[in-house]
Amino acid sequence: MTQSKEVIYEDVPKPKKTFGTRHYMTLMLFLGMANAYVMRTNMSVAIVSMVNHTAIEQNDEVFDDECPASSSSNGNSSANHHQDGAFIWSTSLQGYILASFFYGYVATQIPFGILAKRWGALNFLGYGMLVNSVFAFFVPVAAQQGGWVWLCVVRLIQGLGEGPIVPCTHALLAKWIPPNERSRMGAFVYAGAQFGTVISMPLSGLLAEYSWPSIFYLFGAIGTVWCVFFLWTCKEDPQSHETIDEDERKYIVQQLWGSQKMTSPPIPWKSILTSLPFFAILFAHMAQNYGYETLMTELPTYMKQVLRFSIKENGFLSALPYLAMWICSNIISFIADWMIESGRFSHTITRKIINSIGQYGAAICLVIASYTGCDRYLTVAILTIGLGLNGGIYSGFKVNHLDITPRFAGILMALTNCTANFAGLLAPMVAGNIIEGKPTIAQWRYVFIIAAVVYFVCATFYNIFATGKRQKWDNPENDDQQYHTSKAVDNENGLKQKNIQETKY
Repeated sequence: MTQSKEVIYEDVPKPKKTFGTRHYMTLMLFLGMANAYVMRTNMSVAIVSMVNHTAIEQNDEVFDDECPASSSSNGNSSANHHQDGAFIWSTSLQGYILASFFYGYVATQIPFGILAKRWGALNFLGYGMLVNSVFAFFVPVAAQQGGWVWLCVVRLIQGLGEGPIVPCTHALLAKWIPPNERSRMGAFVYAGAQFGTVISMPLSGLLAEYSWPSIFYLFGAIGTVWCVFFLWTCKEDPQSHETIDEDERKYIVQQLWGSQKMTSPPIPWKSILTSLPFFAILFAHMAQNYGYETLMTELPTYMKQVLRFSIKENGFLSALPYLAMWICSNIISFIADWMIESGRFSHTITRKIINSIGQYGAAICLVIASYTGCDRYLTVAILTIGLGLNGGIYSGFKVNHLDITPRFAGILMALTNCTANFAGLLAPMVAGNIIEGKPTIAQWRYVFIIAAVVYFVCATFYNIFATGKRQKWDNPENDDQQYHTSKAVDNENGLKQKNIQETKY
């Protein structure tokens, strides 16, 4: 049955205050997203310092001099031995350790999305990230005292805590940000993912030079502080915020509700699950997570095993592609807006062109990088260009949910994000098994080419079946018909029940 909410305030002007409560909420969500990706990526750098690569390579079919050590390592064995850790974990086992976080992350995506809709998003987000941050302190203890099994358990719990980050952030943005500000503020919040990665990798590399446990102690402390301030100073919506300016409260509520009824019809599950445009977004999202997680979790290991970068260089250079993605995603978003506003390109054409830049560009660069051999800086440059172009996906399939179904975009995001993360958690396991015992350039080439093929196939499916048009099953004009149909059925059932009662007595 259709539900509605009438307008609460009359039309009010935009507040003159430059930095209001909604901007503070946006900033806190940005920092929360950055914190989430810090927790997700720091293990990728830390594990390079935790593992005894010398012991592993003695059992591997690989020559230490396939690529000579970088100049900063002084080309001597003592430098490399100084970087060796205490754990003799095979490359496949490292892949499972890296993937354990994502098992927890995937498991809580849809449940937290449903719970947030019913009970509110703020507490689920705040306390979930608090679990994530607190358990970071247990990572060194689990690895040193319990071994890789307990390490996987702790990382799994961290992933469970991070599950609310996307659905709950999306829900809070919907309650706090007026539609005419949602594009830039939403883009700012989700750019926290690249910002967190850019901060995490080089800083983790520096810390790992001296003590890898300090990575988890530092970021665990920062995350805990953020959670306390978030839960203390942020509120679920403007109506429940005690200190927000009244003119800003009225402005947000008026902009969100307007003068029309906001309908909330039943979710058309059958229509969604039989929609080719939905599956176009789903496959593009799966390809993105597979390719992105391949690089995010495996790039530091590749730079250590093949390119022979020192751990300090490793962290800084691993962060460069994500810095490029952060910058380029914002530039490309302006280009996408210009294409649509110019009237020369439809939403459908714009989404397909921009998404093609993001995914075909990344695929091509992955293939090229797999053939650059021992040319370290050329390899890093190619991967940086590839991930920079990959920033196009934010103006491609990532916003396509809103095009085809504005009212059910949150449900679609939960479905595609959950499924895509299943693909993402496969990435480190596939890479680990491919390079098991043979971490050579030739074996790593398979890792990169598989990711490139996944990008290419799914991007092509997207270009064939995607659309920027609102789907018929999300037409508000059908709500009244559904309402009256439901009402008629209720009346008919009530009449039958009444006749039964009269017959009985």
